[in-house]
Amino acid sequence: MGEELIKFFSIFLLTMLKFIAGPVGGYAAGFSLLTTIVVTILGMMSSVTLFTYLGTFLRERILDKLFKKRNKFTMRNRKFVTIWRKYGVIGVAALSPVILTPIGGTLLLTSFRTPKSLIMMYMSISAVIWAVVISSTIYLVGEQLFRILG
Repeated sequence: MGEELIKFFSIFLLTMLKFIAGPVGGYAAGFSLLTTIVVTILGMMSSVTLFTYLGTFLRERILDKLFKKRNKFTMRNRKFVTIWRKYGVIGVAALSPVILTPIGGTLLLTSFRTPKSLIMMYMSISAVIWAVVISSTIYLVGEQLFRILG
């Protein structure tokens, strides 16, 4: 029981940083597909919640004081602005798990002053869809590989 909780919590923490860690880690740990989907969603949404409600505080109180003379028009910032203009809230939420990371997508949305309720709603929808799709694919491919190799 304790070992399973440690595995679950480890995968949860990794998924807060990088979404793909949930499906891959859950499969590698031997979790059921449903457990893997749940830990993936919980991990992503924990970081989304944390950075949605603390993102503005972190940016204004910590980052701006640490980096007073930042060049605000870097190539990276321009890419973020392009993504925002091209895809909006829904697009950023949809791309966050697979391209931007949960933290990156959330910080991008908070930087553009997206209402917190919209961030939570669209990121939740994105987390559920991507967790089901990616986890199911990994489990399907993994089982097929074991049959072929095994």
